Amino acid sequence: MLITFIGGGNMATALISGLVNPPRAHLNIRVCDPSEEARSHLEKTFQVATFTDPELAIDTADVVVLAVKPQTMPVVLASLAGRVSPEQLMLSIAAGTPISKIKQELGENQAVVRSMPNTPALIGHGITGVVADPNCSREQHDQAEEILAAAGEVVWLNDESLMDAVTAISGTGPAYFFLLTEALAAAARELGLPPETADRLASITCFGAGAMVASSPGEAEELRRRVTSPGGTTQAAMVVFEDGRFRELVLRAAEAARNRSQELALE
Repeated sequence: MLITFIGGGNMATALISGLVNPPRAHLNIRVCDPSEEARSHLEKTFQVATFTDPELAIDTADVVVLAVKPQTMPVVLASLAGRVSPEQLMLSIAAGTPISKIKQELGENQAVVRSMPNTPALIGHGITGVVADPNCSREQHDQAEEILAAAGEVVWLNDESLMDAVTAISGTGPAYFFLLTEALAAAARELGLPPETADRLASITCFGAGAMVASSPGEAEELRRRVTSPGGTTQAAMVVFEDGRFRELVLRAAEAARNRSQELALE
């Protein structure tokens, strides 16, 4: 399988890293990026071929990964228009770009998969929401899965409108988690712990708790119940969260992120 990445940023680098480690003989990877620094880094780190001309980079490619920022996507699609064939899979990892916009530029028969990876993909622990255009074959589904699974888990959706919810939960969610860690560390300092100790306690506590819930999907409530002894210290903290309507606040944050994702798709 010949894969061409249009864009060599962090998310493309994460996917390439997962695809080349361990080496896969059936994969041939190219990258097209205008930045000489990015091309040089990718060549030296992963021994992949790099290009500045999109037309040369996508020639005979099975999959073209659109790994560019949303604001750059219109220019990239314009550069690819008339140069790609319907048989080539367009795999987008750009936020806020619906399949319809890609097909509008590249043709209604174009095979397109839209995905929303998240930043933990940078360390191989991401999760990606994915939706495929009806033009995609079973083989193209498998190709998209293999590429995206190189950086973590893959969840397929049947309804593209749900991608805005995916953005609000897994795409934006790491920032919620980082904010909680940041707040815990700040609270630890307020309680008198040295800064270095406060940061370590907060980060490793969140890491460990995240690992526990990741190994038991759907069991977050049960895990919380086990930690929360009646009349104990954790219950005292939970009462404060409930009084502050913590769940409602998280829902409002997720709705705001989803709504902004919908707005970006219309811009």
